[in-house]
Amino acid sequence: MKFKKNWLGIVLLILLLTSPVLCQAEAGNFVLLSSTIGPIDSGIVGLLEDRFEQETGIRVRHVGAGTGAAMNIARKGHIDLVMVHAKSLEEKFVNEGFGTERIDLMYNDFVIVGPANDPAGIKGMKDAAVALQKISGKGALFVSRGDKSGTHVAEMVLWEKANVKPSGSWYVVYEKGFEGNVPTLRYTNERGAYTVIDRATYLGLKNEIKLAILVEGDTALLNYITLIPVNPKKISKANYEGAMAFVKWLTAPDKGQAIIRDFGKDKYGSPLFFPNSKEWRGSQGMNK
Repeated sequence: MKFKKNWLGIVLLILLLTSPVLCQAEAGNFVLLSSTIGPIDSGIVGLLEDRFEQETGIRVRHVGAGTGAAMNIARKGHIDLVMVHAKSLEEKFVNEGFGTERIDLMYNDFVIVGPANDPAGIKGMKDAAVALQKISGKGALFVSRGDKSGTHVAEMVLWEKANVKPSGSWYVVYEKGFEGNVPTLRYTNERGAYTVIDRATYLGLKNEIKLAILVEGDTALLNYITLIPVNPKKISKANYEGAMAFVKWLTAPDKGQAIIRDFGKDKYGSPLFFPNSKEWRGSQGMNK
């Protein structure tokens, strides 16, 4: 299945890269984005792309992958811009010269979900690391994506904070975790296990699963999503001009940031993401 998934991604990439519309790329009329899967699954990436194209005529198309894989696609020279959420991996990407800079875009948060009967007894805890210590101590079943995605990296940071090296029969690495948070959460539900997942994914599946949010609100669970333009000095064919036009639009308080602010309110009663660009924070009188 992993081969099949990777093959489908390669086919999509080949189709994008050989499309006649890419002949417009040098003029800044086509941008290729590799994005972490969560924002794609939520629908916000497609909405932002469509609104940007309507306003500017510049077309953006995306390939979805975990954060590590999304940046690896860019390293191979196929992408103009990445949207990711793992600071340590992002800094490495920029330090290697593949990205020009990390640009704040938006954030949401991770939560720890699990079965309603909560065998580990973590419900209502405010310290996510202590909650993971209890899960480990009880040997309660826990599912990890295990794929070096942003979600997996965030989970491992929490285990490190908890001074726990998760292993054993209670700690299950989902073999299809590379497919994203949605299938991982569905698998966790099937197993009646715990996991760390972003709130947007949970809300999207809430009516289909039996798992409940048990731990939330810890600042360690904040999930910052960042844009990194691909460096044209490293990847000569990167459409830096088009990527930066999209970045400027995404970070503008009255354009991309306003869409992010309102996304999800109609369906869930609250937004799925919160605007976080330097320009947005400045417009709100917040520290830049």
